[in-house]
Amino acid sequence: MKILILASYSDSLLNFRGDLISDLIGSGYEVIACAPNMSEDVEKGLLMYGATPRDIKLDRAGLNPVGDMSYFLSLCYVIKDVRPDLVLTYTVKPNIWGAFASKLFGVVSMSMITGLGYAFLSEGNGKQKLVGWVVKKLYRAATSCNSLVVFQNQDDFEDFCSVGALSEPKKARFVSGSGVNTARFPMSNLPNEAVFLLIARLLKSKGIIEYSLASELVRAEFPDARFILVGFQDKGQDGITQKDLDSLEKRGLEYIGELKDVRPAIADASVYVLPSYREGTPRSVLEAMSMGRPIITSDAPGCRETTIPGVNGFLVPVKEVSSLAEKMKLLAGDKLMREKYGVASRRLVEEKFSVEKVNRSIIGYVGELLNID
Repeated sequence: MKILILASYSDSLLNFRGDLISDLIGSGYEVIACAPNMSEDVEKGLLMYGATPRDIKLDRAGLNPVGDMSYFLSLCYVIKDVRPDLVLTYTVKPNIWGAFASKLFGVVSMSMITGLGYAFLSEGNGKQKLVGWVVKKLYRAATSCNSLVVFQNQDDFEDFCSVGALSEPKKARFVSGSGVNTARFPMSNLPNEAVFLLIARLLKSKGIIEYSLASELVRAEFPDARFILVGFQDKGQDGITQKDLDSLEKRGLEYIGELKDVRPAIADASVYVLPSYREGTPRSVLEAMSMGRPIITSDAPGCRETTIPGVNGFLVPVKEVSSLAEKMKLLAGDKLMREKYGVASRRLVEEKFSVEKVNRSIIGYVGELLNID
């Protein structure tokens, strides 16, 4: 049977879904992976897994009726050409337009909600509220076309239902994030120094501004502490501009850009920080946990699932710089605590967030839809 996977960012097919693609193929499925702007490296990687790469045009950022309709028509062409038995999607535009195109051709579809993101944040300007209203309406129509909708945490499911984006809660299923390959992200020794790391798309909703402000407070007490930022600039509605980035660097953040392989950056860090406003289940946190890093993250949907306060790290209120700085200082000044929490992070990943367990659940849902035992 054929499974068509739709993504909005081609690198994610290897970085976040490579193990899933491999496991689906190992379970006997034929996989066609479709995303925009596929590089030669991504195509080669997919072919090595045994999947068929398929490029498609998509503008990931913002609402553009002409561009979105073009994407929908392109999806219709792909589905008509491939004739899949199941369309499996993740991220907003593939979830919405993939559901509509699948329904048009009578193909079963399953959306994976990897986080509610910018459109579901309660605060914002008029433009954000308009975008949020449109996305919620589109999601309601799209999920009515889906056979199953997979969530990464209970908060997202409840918020999704409360705003009317899912009218049939019985379609919901759950997984513990996207899963992390614990062999690919092995436990590594912590450096002696206090080195903080944040890996994320450069969006304000990832808490990057708060991270920078907190770093200034920490540096006043621990002048040798370092604060690293990794990630690519995003043209999304709350993207951090080059001017913003220049200001953050002047304040002391060490921005090292986007990395194809984040493992060396995690290995060089002694604490991982993600003060995001909300997530699905943050993959970067799981990767840092797998490599034995203590975590400081937000007491927010998705983030709070990864961290047990006082066991493998700390939870801090969203947007509270002083609280974030306080917890960063605690870990900056206590190497034994960092080591203890790092060991607990690794253990928690192995127990709950391993990619094998997550993929087993997803493949089980695929079998449920295709009536395969």
